[in-house]
Amino acid sequence: MGRTSCRGLEGESQELSHKPGRDCEMATLRVRVEESVFAVERATLVRDCEYFRALFRSGMRECQQEEVHVKGLRARGFLIALGVLRGERPILTGEEIIEVAECAAFLQVAPLEKHLINIINSDNCLLMYHTAATYGLLDLYHSAALFIRDMYRDLEDDAKCLPEELLDYVESLAPSTYVTVGTHSPTIELLQDFVRTVCYLDEDEKEWKVLTDLPIDASTTMAGVTVLDNKLYIVGGVRDVSNQVVVSCYCYDPETDTWTTFCSPRQLRYNFTLVGHEGYLYAIGGEYERTTMSSVERYQVSTGNWSFVSHLPRPVAGAACAKAMSRIFVCLWRPMDATDIYEYVPVRDEWVLVTTLIRHQSYGHCMVAHRDNLYVMRNGPSDDFLRCMMDCYNLTTGQWTAMPGQYENSKGALFTAVVRGDSVFTVNRKMTLEYIIEGKKWKPKKEMNGFPRIGSMWTFLLRLPKTGRQPEGQRVLNGNGRDLKNHVYHHQSYALQCSD
Repeated sequence: MGRTSCRGLEGESQELSHKPGRDCEMATLRVRVEESVFAVERATLVRDCEYFRALFRSGMRECQQEEVHVKGLRARGFLIALGVLRGERPILTGEEIIEVAECAAFLQVAPLEKHLINIINSDNCLLMYHTAATYGLLDLYHSAALFIRDMYRDLEDDAKCLPEELLDYVESLAPSTYVTVGTHSPTIELLQDFVRTVCYLDEDEKEWKVLTDLPIDASTTMAGVTVLDNKLYIVGGVRDVSNQVVVSCYCYDPETDTWTTFCSPRQLRYNFTLVGHEGYLYAIGGEYERTTMSSVERYQVSTGNWSFVSHLPRPVAGAACAKAMSRIFVCLWRPMDATDIYEYVPVRDEWVLVTTLIRHQSYGHCMVAHRDNLYVMRNGPSDDFLRCMMDCYNLTTGQWTAMPGQYENSKGALFTAVVRGDSVFTVNRKMTLEYIIEGKKWKPKKEMNGFPRIGSMWTFLLRLPKTGRQPEGQRVLNGNGRDLKNHVYHHQSYALQCSD
């Protein structure tokens, strides 16, 4: 491989304690990996790479050199790492995953491990899991194990190539469960309605069962509902036809089976979109006093504070939203025949137009994500609410594909779809239907009993504790991390045996 020049990301680096490191920080460093040489801005390496940050702070002779030779890595893995640090999101092959994981572990590049987590899928999850155990990438290890747990019935035969201890860890985790709640207004204790419940789907018995009762003052009517870090959040909602907003917000923790309250957004709102992402809740658009808004607020769970972020490009209520590869996407409609999809970029606090779908009656009611695809569901011909048309946008290629056929809403409310692994769950009063995503089609896989409640529904995924005891996997998550580290380090001597 010949010489390669790769420019890094622009931006200020953090303060360094050593003057020698700071003096060389602004220059360009040549990094030799195998027979290739890469020109990289030192600021990029300081910001994103623990290995080079420690090197430049050390005051050692190497931090003054114009070229550093890194041994034990492969040039292709380092090249991909630099691309990720520039903001690229490549889909990787099996060998590339191993090389990139090796680079992420050796150089301690957190954004690189995060990218690997974002591209876990059914084709590479076993390889990701074993590779993470080999190189001690704890976050990737746990994320891959959770993915495998959610698809364990489909992957059980292939997973036999894993060491027994790795399989034991997967089986100790709680799988994601399909959960739903209807639209309800607040009540009073004497008139507590038995249907004001959050329910989960028992897939073995094909029945919906009660998980918990809603708090008396909670409203799910025109509320914002989402899940973040395996906790259910309900924000806003209205009391009655006057659209009086419920001020209290609610959080349900399935681990403790308890509800807590937290403060409302600075701007009261209803009929808005609530998204949970990396420690924050985002309240997007909505209405107040029958006025549609473009304002957006985010709630930092760790501090309990709401703050305004960049407004949407235009006002919107009840916008369809999805997260794909740890990115937030929102549909904004332009009458009559266009749907714009915007991405919110938290690090820059800005909304970026990604693509526009131009279809007759392209008003998107729901959007879900699978791998690097966004699926936009909309009404059938002539506003036929019994049928659903679907279009797929691939984030990697930037191409739209019209999904073949029409999907019958009488068999599954696609406007409330939820993705788990390679499956899509839909529900209405008569039937709960699981689709399997195969190529460019969604094929019916399993039929279960419907959710026998009238009105709209909120659907989502939660990991529920195993009956009668706390699951071992959750104990690891709630602990100090030592159990997980010991489990991973125990397997670092294994050679890689699985491939995708």
